[in-house]
Amino acid sequence: MNDLERFHATLNYAPRDRAPFHEFFWPTWPETEELWAREGGYRPADNPFGCDRWVFHFNWFFPDPPFAREIVEEDDEHITYVDPQGILQKEFKRNPASSMPLFVRFPVETREDFRRFWKERMQPDLASRIGPDWRAALRVHRGRDYPFVVLADRWGGFFGSLRNLVGVEKLCTLFYDDPAWVEEMMDADADFLICMLGRILEETSIDLFGFWEDMGYKAGPLISPAMVRKYMLPRYRRVVDFARARGVKWFCLDSDGKVDSLVPVWMDAGIDIVYPWEVQAGMDACEVRKRFGRELRLFGGVDKRALTKGKKEIDAEIACRKPLIDDGGYIPMLDHSAPPDIPFTNYRYFMERLREAL
Repeated sequence: MNDLERFHATLNYAPRDRAPFHEFFWPTWPETEELWAREGGYRPADNPFGCDRWVFHFNWFFPDPPFAREIVEEDDEHITYVDPQGILQKEFKRNPASSMPLFVRFPVETREDFRRFWKERMQPDLASRIGPDWRAALRVHRGRDYPFVVLADRWGGFFGSLRNLVGVEKLCTLFYDDPAWVEEMMDADADFLICMLGRILEETSIDLFGFWEDMGYKAGPLISPAMVRKYMLPRYRRVVDFARARGVKWFCLDSDGKVDSLVPVWMDAGIDIVYPWEVQAGMDACEVRKRFGRELRLFGGVDKRALTKGKKEIDAEIACRKPLIDDGGYIPMLDHSAPPDIPFTNYRYFMERLREAL
């Protein structure tokens, strides 16, 4: 069974030779990768554990052209700068990926700002976004024996992308102060995703398309399920219906935090897979399966904190997920990127034992 057949068989709860074996999409924090490279020569691009081959792209949907990096202020510890998305942020100079930056200003403050931003930077120009030979670059994935995964990442959602434009606090108040503007932004993003997917699907098929939201924290979602159903569900449905009619089989959604209350809305929108099921936010993939059944597929759910401890804890964590692995509709991965308090020896042991459990 090749990697593509195994991927689809698992998500269809069909017989397969084993479960897919893959690292989380972003397996490490940057400093973790640096540490593991020193400890064990780890480079994700080398596929050191012999994972199944998946080809995935996640950077085609960002603002284009990106904003020029502009340093506004800098001292020995901090730097304040405009990032490629147009967000002015302040972050630590040492290991900036280890903490959230302080967001100082977002690129959109008014409806006119939004319309200008969208016209200038969110056009579905694949020659610019993928490359001048984008048609040929996509056609190489025809007749493949591996899953082809396209993630819209931070600009493929109806809360996540809007918070990149205006910020979380302003977005949450706009649902009450100016819901018509919220809907205008959501419609623009749905149109953008549909145009992008339409052109990509002219040249090749896609096995899995992914939305990004990150709209949960430890205690629950940032807006109510009722608001997600009212405002976001119709836009998900437009994109999913368009792409599914053109052959896209599976749709996934990435959101950190405690998001179980949003799952029914996402399922009604046609989303098949949710990840990464952060254990420290109270998410238990086994309980999620019991609650929502086999219509919801799961990626992730392995408590990365077990890997900071030892072999006994790692074995217990894999054993806990073993029923899901055997049932299907589940691809075991860490519940997010590995931080640098995980020794490489522990991660290597985890990957080796996980492979045996499949």
